[in-house]
Amino acid sequence: MNVAIVKYNAGNVYSVVNALRRLGVEPLLTDNADELMKADRVVFPGQGEARGAMEYLHSHGLVEVIRQLRQPVLGICIGQQLLCRHSEEGDVDCIGIFDAEVRRFRPQRHEDKVPAMGWNELKQLQGPLMQGLGERPYVYFVHSYYVPLCADTIAAADYILPYSAALSKGNFHACQFHPEKSGKVGERILSNFLGEGILGHPSL
Repeated sequence: MNVAIVKYNAGNVYSVVNALRRLGVEPLLTDNADELMKADRVVFPGQGEARGAMEYLHSHGLVEVIRQLRQPVLGICIGQQLLCRHSEEGDVDCIGIFDAEVRRFRPQRHEDKVPAMGWNELKQLQGPLMQGLGERPYVYFVHSYYVPLCADTIAAADYILPYSAALSKGNFHACQFHPEKSGKVGERILSNFLGEGILGHPSL
C-alpha cells in the first residue's frame, strides 16, 4: 500500500512514520502534490502552531491539494485542527473540511491544566475508524486547543468539557489524540485506517 505523509513545518512526524513501519507500511514523507494525489492513503499529522502551519501550507500550495484529496485521509493532533474551518490559535482560517471552530481550553478549576497531557478515555464511538477498540479504550493526548462536539464527531473525550476526540466526513478522518503513541488501541485505529473498511469518497 502506498501511504503518503504530508510534509510541512510540524513536529512529531517521525513517530507516525515509525508506527506505520510497525504495521508493515513504508510511508513516503512528501510535500509533492502529485505524490499526495496518487497515494492510497494520506496522513496529515504533527504538533505545532495553527497560524504558522497554515502559512506554510499556503506558501507551498498544499491547502488546495489537501482539499482535493479523494482517497482516505487521516489528520492527527494539529492535523485534525487544521482540517477544521477556523482556529482560535492565531485567529486563522484553516482548510475547512470540518465545519467547526478550534477553541482553546479555558481552565475552570485549579486542577485544570493546559495543555491537556496524558491518557484519556474515548466515548461515544462511531464508524469504521473506531471499530474493535474494546471496552473503555484509552489514548494519549497532548493539546491546548480542542474541537467542540459537532455533527462530524465519531469519538468524544472529557477534559474540562466534552469535546471531539475524533472526526469523520466523507474520506476525511481525524484524531485529536496521538494513535502512534497510544499502544494497542492506537495501533488498531491505524490498522482500521489502512483497512478496506475506510473508503475513499468521489466528492464531498
